[in-house]
Amino acid sequence: MFEYEIKNGVTNLNTKYGVLVVSPDHSKGFKPIELLVSSIVGCSGQILSNVLVKKRIKISAIRIKTNVERNEKEANKVTRIDLQFIFEGKNIPEEQIRKSLDVTFKNCGMIQTLKDAVQINASFEICPVI
Repeated sequence: MFEYEIKNGVTNLNTKYGVLVVSPDHSKGFKPIELLVSSIVGCSGQILSNVLVKKRIKISAIRIKTNVERNEKEANKVTRIDLQFIFEGKNIPEEQIRKSLDVTFKNCGMIQTLKDAVQINASFEICPVI
């Protein structure tokens, strides 16, 4: 269970890592949209990393760029999130990356929670490291 406190225009959650401060005012804390997208990136990124380890695919780094579309006419709700995965490494097999992303999307609880409400897309590129 999570217990939040709303005070002085911010929402606080005490965690074992410190206080998570949420506010629509960026100068006071994390914006809710940042946390929503970060939960998707954090969940999918970790699952993807684990899948790649199990497949013995060596990656130097994974970067994830995001783009978010919102509908201002409907409470500025999120309608689409694009995730661009950028893989760095040597001899990275493209087809295995594609399959690994499919497995990731099927097993990411955050994506599965939102999939019927928000269009979530993935693309990727491979950047060879010399």
